[in-house]
Amino acid sequence: MRMEINWDHLSVEDLSLSKEIIAKIHKIMLKIPNPIAIMHVCGTHEYTIAKNGIRSLLPKNLRVISGPGCPVCVCPATDIDIAVELAKREDVILTTFGDMMRVPSTTYSLLELKARGAQIEVVYSPHDAIELAKNNPDKEVVFFAIGFETTAPLIAFELTMNPPSNFSIICAYKLVPPAMDVLLKIPHLEINGFILPGHVCAIIGAKPFEEYPKRYKSPMVVSGFEVNDMLISIYQIILQLYNKTATVGNSYTRVVQYEGNLQAQSYLEKAFEVTDSFWRGIGEIPNSGYQLREKYHKYDAVKKFDVHVDSDPKMPLGCSCSDVLIGKITPDKCALFGKTCTPQHPIGPCMVSHEGACKVNYMFRDI
Repeated sequence: MRMEINWDHLSVEDLSLSKEIIAKIHKIMLKIPNPIAIMHVCGTHEYTIAKNGIRSLLPKNLRVISGPGCPVCVCPATDIDIAVELAKREDVILTTFGDMMRVPSTTYSLLELKARGAQIEVVYSPHDAIELAKNNPDKEVVFFAIGFETTAPLIAFELTMNPPSNFSIICAYKLVPPAMDVLLKIPHLEINGFILPGHVCAIIGAKPFEEYPKRYKSPMVVSGFEVNDMLISIYQIILQLYNKTATVGNSYTRVVQYEGNLQAQSYLEKAFEVTDSFWRGIGEIPNSGYQLREKYHKYDAVKKFDVHVDSDPKMPLGCSCSDVLIGKITPDKCALFGKTCTPQHPIGPCMVSHEGACKVNYMFRDI
């Protein structure tokens, strides 16, 4: 069986195309004897799937599960505790993205600390934080740098432009490809294929993922974020499984190139080196994070202020975010979901961000 549609020339918002792809998915799944589980690793993908009720349109023997695609969710409590300790200093203005404000840590969330009088500002980019540093030369401005490969080039570029000496960062970036290796080795999880995040691949390309289909015989497809992007990617994965092939496909060719964004990659190479990194709810993953190169150590807030914290890596008592992040359970299977844990009172990190599986599923629980 082969794909009969040239997807690149069709509208991702075409309802008739949606119906056609869904029909093809149902038809091919009738020919596959065993249930199929496809995992995505992108919070925006989960948002698209949940908001549009895509799971309800799929065959019963096909599951699309959410993985660790939310950078806020996998940011360890240790990094948040470091941010809290720095924000307690009278000479520090801590800057961060809005989603980080409510993430639970060992002690306070940043929002709780701000309510106690700490100087914490929400910014939209690292450039905003640098401007704040320029305008406040008597303060130390610290940027809490979280995210995947998507956002890391922004700070990499800024660091190469010689920001002011009163600016520094908490480097908490995570790299997606090494997580594939961990997820595919989890016993009894049985993931048959992956939908890859289009925004990450726009930076790093499809190339870094190639080793995993070869090693694990698990198809992977880069996807955009519209409904038809998701449906096309699901179909392409099923088609590979049916044909007993395993490669990295790309249904997001209007944005993602095989080699990725070489200029962005060059800035990443200049500013960072790869290191092992701890993912909240999963554990340490080799070669899955960034740290500043020695040339830029003066911008490393942890080194600059010699910060040390003693954090508990466990999730809060009763919270099942660890199992949600690896796709072992769906958010509604957590005993706290929608009861004591809500977006207004998040207990686990997956209920905080708009990319968190628990918050997304809470928002669209009636669809």
